[in-house]
Amino acid sequence: MKTRIFSVALMLLLSATLTFAQSIQRTGPAFGLLGGVNFQNLNGKEMNGDNLEYDMIVGYHLGANIQIPLVPEFYFQPGLLFSTKGAKTETGPVTSTYNLSYLELPLNFVYKGLLGAGYVMVGFGPYVGYGIIGKAKHEGGSLSLENDIEFTNTVEAGDPLTTTYFKPLDVGGNVFVGYEMAGGLFIQLNAQLGMLEINPEDNRFPANDLAMKNTGFGLSLGYRF
Repeated sequence: MKTRIFSVALMLLLSATLTFAQSIQRTGPAFGLLGGVNFQNLNGKEMNGDNLEYDMIVGYHLGANIQIPLVPEFYFQPGLLFSTKGAKTETGPVTSTYNLSYLELPLNFVYKGLLGAGYVMVGFGPYVGYGIIGKAKHEGGSLSLENDIEFTNTVEAGDPLTTTYFKPLDVGGNVFVGYEMAGGLFIQLNAQLGMLEINPEDNRFPANDLAMKNTGFGLSLGYRF
């Protein structure tokens, strides 16, 4: 009898210890790895003031983040991503595709509420991106021309017309909703709105209304541990 009582007490003690340890783990920082698909475009105005009518392109993102608890159910989530953006446009018979690759720092605030066996997530916050590589491809009929995009804040009057230029710095806002399972696997739908014009000041055409901003959405799959 004493042995049985001791065994039950030991099981209860172990159960309480595990529950306490899991509670500590949930309230401490948690790292996440994620990746997914981007659907990106460039919005703004043409040089003549007309609205840009560019088409969306498909890209991807890969990276990591950390969730730092602030108060119950609310977290600060900084991260670092490699993300591809850009757009496609047609001018007469020529189709031009701009592929831009950024290192991106999202700084999100996240609400995580218990739902079923996991957590529903809602997040928002700013991001800062920096362009590191890019390609511009122009195709028309049997002809194709591809060159590297140059990241600069100012295009001088004597710079070549055959080079495509963008500013390296991009700043905007993030929002996302998702679901994190009990085991750490999560899925989320992301949206971004660029707030900074990424076309440089162009001294070759001093009087123009060109204005371009990144915008898009994506789907991420990740694991938090």
